[in-house]
Amino acid sequence: MASSATKANFGLSVFLFFTSTLALTTADPIPTPLPWPHQFHSVLFINRSGSLQKTDLWYDWPNGRNFNIIQHQLGVLKYDLEWNNGTSFYYTLDPFNHTCKIIHFDVGILRPNWLDGANYLGQEYADNFLCNVWEKVDFIWYYEDVITGRPVKWIFSSGMTAHVMTFEVGAVLEDAQWQAPVYCFGEVETQKKTSTSNPLLLDLEPAVLGGFPGMLMREIAHHAYAK
Repeated sequence: MASSATKANFGLSVFLFFTSTLALTTADPIPTPLPWPHQFHSVLFINRSGSLQKTDLWYDWPNGRNFNIIQHQLGVLKYDLEWNNGTSFYYTLDPFNHTCKIIHFDVGILRPNWLDGANYLGQEYADNFLCNVWEKVDFIWYYEDVITGRPVKWIFSSGMTAHVMTFEVGAVLEDAQWQAPVYCFGEVETQKKTSTSNPLLLDLEPAVLGGFPGMLMREIAHHAYAK
């Protein structure tokens, strides 16, 4: 009897060992955010402490350009045109007063893989979608739909929140719309923006100025990150 009990205990131990090993080896890997499509159009509703805006975001990595068309609630329609050579144009068109400001950055637009290295925080419901959530450099909390991989919401360190209303992969704005107005090339205000020495924030910096998401970079330009 003792021999049978010993064999039974041994068999049970072996079974538990292999089942626990199998569970460890088949555990789901930590999710990573999908790279941005090389070209897309997205409509964002952005709330910053009660100040609302709708932004049409046109991302065009192959052509080295990014465009934010920003409608402030009951206010001015502003244009933020960014090029991968570091030049950004901030301007208004008719029927508003003609204004233009040019800023030169040390870096270009966001790369498609700008979320590489983000810290995975788990899953959470956002805007009624089950999302994987990542945080990067204490700057952005990024919510991505578990099922489709589409971005759902972004929360920035300032408290600004961007809700993704549409996400059209492959959509491209016609070339004529990427031309800054002629008065941007005369006597206009030009500024050189010296970026922080942190390479990750260098990558983020052009995209967050001027409406994506507004002037947030002015608040975080000197912030350090832990990783």
